[in-house]
Amino acid sequence: MILSIVSFVILLFCITIHEASHGWAAYKLGDPTAMAAGRVTLNPVAHIDLFGTIILPLLLALFRAPVFGWAKPVPVNPQFLKNPRRDGFWISLAGPAANILAAVIALLLILLLKAISPVTTAALYDFLTSSGHLPHGLQPLQGLLIVLFYLVLINTYLSVFNLIPIYPLDGSGVLEGLLPDRLAEQYSRLRPFGFFIVLILISVGFLDLIIRPIQLFILGLIFF
Repeated sequence: MILSIVSFVILLFCITIHEASHGWAAYKLGDPTAMAAGRVTLNPVAHIDLFGTIILPLLLALFRAPVFGWAKPVPVNPQFLKNPRRDGFWISLAGPAANILAAVIALLLILLLKAISPVTTAALYDFLTSSGHLPHGLQPLQGLLIVLFYLVLINTYLSVFNLIPIYPLDGSGVLEGLLPDRLAEQYSRLRPFGFFIVLILISVGFLDLIIRPIQLFILGLIFF
């Protein structure tokens, strides 16, 4: 239960910085819509979607499944953008980029703790190899290390997942901004089917194919 709550709080933080970054990028590129709507903020309440931010992540955490979710879409008005396709590329990329930055910072903190106290990292290894059971007499630094590990994992997972080039994920806006006009127009015709494609990928276990290499990569950086 404790780990489920911790995972949910971390996911909420990750989603918040993701969505706030979209709004901040749009504001910097000339679109004040998200700023006026109160979405350029680290207050998670402004970004919460009842099902995507609360119900689904809690259910996944309780059943020990990979935790993910989504927030309310950040409003963007292309009429305020000088170059909607180019600016849309940067706005779409801002969310995953913020998650990657947060993951890198958390990972650097883990490596710093490892250098200062190798025993603390050994406690993280024991935690991970004991099917996620918290050890008795958990020390503050050990607890911090577990939180940092989840920050790295969830932020990295969110960034990679959102960069999949399928509507409505951010990767679709990134790809659309890179394609020539004609190909971008043809690609945009997939928009009505994107959500169903994402659901199919989730149902066939595609997310597991994404998260497993991410976990191995992160573990390799920490323990080797």
